[in-house]
Amino acid sequence: MNLFRVRGIQLSVHVSFLILLAYVAWEGWRIAGWLGGAWMTCGIVLMFTCVTLHEFGHAIAARYFGVQVPRILLLPIGGMAEMESIPRRPRDEIIIAMAGPAVNYLLIAILMIFVRFPHGWNHLTYVEFSAQGMGRYLVLANAIMGIFNLIPAFPMDGGRVFRALLATRISYMRATRIAVALGKVVALAGAIYFLHTKNYHGAVLFAFIIFAGELELRSVARTERDAAHWRGVHGRLRALIKIAPSDSTPPRII
Repeated sequence: MNLFRVRGIQLSVHVSFLILLAYVAWEGWRIAGWLGGAWMTCGIVLMFTCVTLHEFGHAIAARYFGVQVPRILLLPIGGMAEMESIPRRPRDEIIIAMAGPAVNYLLIAILMIFVRFPHGWNHLTYVEFSAQGMGRYLVLANAIMGIFNLIPAFPMDGGRVFRALLATRISYMRATRIAVALGKVVALAGAIYFLHTKNYHGAVLFAFIIFAGELELRSVARTERDAAHWRGVHGRLRALIKIAPSDSTPPRII
């Protein structure tokens, strides 16, 4: 479902996001009636606004390096900036990956100008249906996003930084394989933990990380195969040009 465009980037929301909104509203209503439903719905919308800004951080950095970003897609488990390609220069990829969490830390700095945390505040037990309560919730949400995205679980931001650092020493393909392998181990451990604590949303998120990492590994492998094929074609063409006699003249027609 398309919402609007920002500087040529289409912001879209997956239809399953509406299910998340309905669930959150119901949970809020169950806890504190209409006030709770409205407060929690507003909270999830503002949190995903922060997710959108996080993804725009990636998009702006990518465009700086000449990478086109046609769309940002919001899902119940987070957001995705869909880039047409990933820069092969490690420095560029690190900057693009870090731009997202940097936005979260910038938002925290701005929010902390207005938000105050009372002594002994506990996010699990201290719920306040107020502007200050919403501000504390957003500070916490951005802190979690900023830290969580730096986990070295490819293709999350931390995993991309890890892949880029490896690519300064070894081939891009091998670096991707190692980053994806580590990402699967980290994501599997996270999924098991969240299943144990009955946090099924977190378990689904880590399962998606495993799936997305494998998809990108296959994409990189396909790109490498195509590049090797065309290098071979160009090499054969160059060899044929060298073999062709340089003094050959076209036949004369009498």
